[in-house]
Amino acid sequence: MFEELKEDKLAEVVSTNDTVFVQFSAGWCGNCRIMKPKFKRFAGEHDGTPFVMVDAEKFPESRKLANVNNLPTFAAFRNGALVNQIQTNKAESLQSFIHEITNN
Repeated sequence: MFEELKEDKLAEVVSTNDTVFVQFSAGWCGNCRIMKPKFKRFAGEHDGTPFVMVDAEKFPESRKLANVNNLPTFAAFRNGALVNQIQTNKAESLQSFIHEITNN
């Protein structure tokens, strides 16, 4: 399941799902735009797990959940808590990150 947040409600999404993957991005971020279709593709490979896009500039409360200071940042939450995060513009690194989280 892929969703782009329209309001600053990531805390609600994280608290109501077992595992959540998040891409923090911004409209001006070229690497974010490059990674978005890859993130969406991985979402399609993991039915039942929310993959959420968050505009880190528009939604500061959501950004604080992962202490984002570089874009794009990908974060994984499990049972309401941040498990791990990665800053990357490489699909292979993102795929390994997702695989590591889903298999632990």
